[in-house]
Amino acid sequence: MSDYILELIDINKSFPGVQALKDANLKLRAGSVHALMGENGAGKSTLMKCLFGIYKLDTGQIIYDGNPISITSPNEALKLGIAMVHQELQPIPERSIAENIFCGRYLMTAPHLLVNHRAMYDQAKQVLESLGLDFDPKTLLKNLSVSQMQLVEIAKAVSFGAKIVIMDEPPSSLTQTEVDILFSIIRKLTERGCAVIYISHKMDEILRVSDEVTIMRDGQYIGTWKSSELTTNFIITKMVGREMTNIYPAKHNVPGETVLEISDFTSVNPRSFKNAGFTLRRGEILGVAGLVGAQRTELMEGIFGLRGKTSGKIRYLGHSLTVHKPEDAIKNKIALLTEDRRGSGIMSVLSVADNISVASLSKFRLFKVFLNISKINELVMENVNKLSIKTPSIRTLIKSLSGGNQQKVIVSRWLANDPDIFIMDEPTRGIDVGAKYEIYSIIADLTANGKSVIMISSEMPELIGMADRIMVMCDGRVTGFVEGADINQELIMDLATRFNPQDVYITQK
Repeated sequence: MSDYILELIDINKSFPGVQALKDANLKLRAGSVHALMGENGAGKSTLMKCLFGIYKLDTGQIIYDGNPISITSPNEALKLGIAMVHQELQPIPERSIAENIFCGRYLMTAPHLLVNHRAMYDQAKQVLESLGLDFDPKTLLKNLSVSQMQLVEIAKAVSFGAKIVIMDEPPSSLTQTEVDILFSIIRKLTERGCAVIYISHKMDEILRVSDEVTIMRDGQYIGTWKSSELTTNFIITKMVGREMTNIYPAKHNVPGETVLEISDFTSVNPRSFKNAGFTLRRGEILGVAGLVGAQRTELMEGIFGLRGKTSGKIRYLGHSLTVHKPEDAIKNKIALLTEDRRGSGIMSVLSVADNISVASLSKFRLFKVFLNISKINELVMENVNKLSIKTPSIRTLIKSLSGGNQQKVIVSRWLANDPDIFIMDEPTRGIDVGAKYEIYSIIADLTANGKSVIMISSEMPELIGMADRIMVMCDGRVTGFVEGADINQELIMDLATRFNPQDVYITQK
């Protein structure tokens, strides 16, 4: 009898213009956590979608419980005991937790005419309690945070009595406390004999939770190792196919004159940003640090005209700016890359070309009615080449690109407008180490050419590695600035937990 509950053997899958999988392999033991790693576009999610029946594999074999099987739909996979928690959640916000868990298989009363809500809520409560989740099954999903919705999605997968649970980037929006809850859930699953396939880019979490690691590159199987034998550097080298001696690119920027002055920014929401202010220099990377709830995103969205304020002044190159809406910011050469790439960044039903050109179409009007398509295509191709965007065609839907390439498309969108100030909110969230380096290089090139970047990040090493100065926020207030030799994690964390604005002791601006 095989040691493995699942074997994926020589799996191949092609899409128009792209071979996504080339003889990919994976072997999974019952009761274990098997991490699947690789750069964006390595084929991890594609392989799992072949297993879950979303994609039909071209060639290859799936061995499950010792028997060759063919899975042609997610429904078949679920019946076999294979469940998947997708990276992109699809909740039904107006329905309860219980209804979301049992969506498509509601418990019915005899003679199967009415939904048995009591039985459904009772069973949902049992599933939630078995995982240590203290949620009321009657709560509407719209009243949960995104991270709580992710935990409900995991509970839904478990409710099928699955023998295999696939988790595709489950910690992408979880806090550290919620990650600890997730890992507790994973331990409970494996204790029952369930096997977990865990896809993530976060090295520390992978080494902490997994028993084995399989690495993929360019759609191909690279190898499988015991997690206890691995180091972060080894994983990175195998993922990118080369030794990465520097995680961050060399910077050649020299911050110069002050280009932006923000003062007394206070939100209409009394629990958001208050009396916030800072300056930004030409060619500077200004990092913005803070814990969850620090209101970093809200402040930047207020500056960009997305959020209302009761007070606040913006001066650009010494002149006052009035920004009531994003169009005002864009006209004044300010760009914003939002935190939620999928929700408010890309337009998933449109092509790469449409996503790159959408913010600059006014430049290509003919007689104020028609668009100069050839000029638009020139612009798109120029940016695709400049940022090395990997896409089969500029007509390819952006949703089919990897996260790193989607992010480069959004950067290209703003480059087409030639802004002077880039606000980048979590620019490397959800992308792999190789793609991160490419985004860092783009940021470094922008500032070397005199552009200014405000970079919000929850990853402390990223801010320390990239920023010239770091502004720290806590509870909606700016609590301090650090730069040069003063930049260290301890000082940043100290400032990030200072609720009293009178405690600020580093005032460099």
